[in-house]
Amino acid sequence: MNTMEDKLKAFQRLLDVMDELREKCPWDKKQTFESLRANTIEECYELCDAIMKNEKKEIRKELGDVLLHIVFYSKIASETGDFDIADVCNSLCEKLIFRHPHVFGEGAAKTAGEVEQTWEQIKRKEKDGNKTVLSGVPDALPALIKAYRIQDKARNVGFDWKDKEQVWEKVKEEFDELKVEVDKMDAEKMEEEFGDMLFSMINAARLYKINPENALEKCNQKFIRRFNYVEEQTLKQGKELKGMPLEEMDKYWNEAKALERIKN
Repeated sequence: MNTMEDKLKAFQRLLDVMDELREKCPWDKKQTFESLRANTIEECYELCDAIMKNEKKEIRKELGDVLLHIVFYSKIASETGDFDIADVCNSLCEKLIFRHPHVFGEGAAKTAGEVEQTWEQIKRKEKDGNKTVLSGVPDALPALIKAYRIQDKARNVGFDWKDKEQVWEKVKEEFDELKVEVDKMDAEKMEEEFGDMLFSMINAARLYKINPENALEKCNQKFIRRFNYVEEQTLKQGKELKGMPLEEMDKYWNEAKALERIKN
């Protein structure tokens, strides 16, 4: 592994490269916070994709892309005198120190659970901390992740089920309410009740230590693998999926499932 000196040299090199790009590259020179935003979101998703696939080389590459954006934003801000990369780093260090009194102060916490119990209270004590418990949840978060974060923040201040098994009663209740609206075919009510059911399922995932985003993405990837197999087998037979009987597609689907069991 690299020494501390190597790490500092590498970071300085990155800052120097960014300075050169901002000065001499026509594309880099015209970028703004707003123009970079969409690319930043894309880079974060690419990093998440690499992490899900556990591809270490890709993770390293995508981390570099995300780091580039952090340095890029800081460079732009330094040109207007708002802040620079040192301010970003120092602000982060101050926040980490403040939020970990059990490490840097006189607080005590022996388990991750004990840290989580006081996390929201500590954040709200910050100089520019959240005014309300849920105000720290970004509006732009994808709905599934936002639901998880909302529930987790509420849990940190004691708003949670006493026994996690109770959540299944809520899930069943929401499913039954959805079924009533489906039978009525009321589009607006169906959407509302479907949202309630999803919210309760995400709550169940949280209580049972399941990451719902990861769980859904793994399901997506499983479906893609199996459907691709169905399509490949169909093409080998000189046929097309469109118009193929569902029973025949199911045969290939079950073959894909059986192959997965053998591999695992």
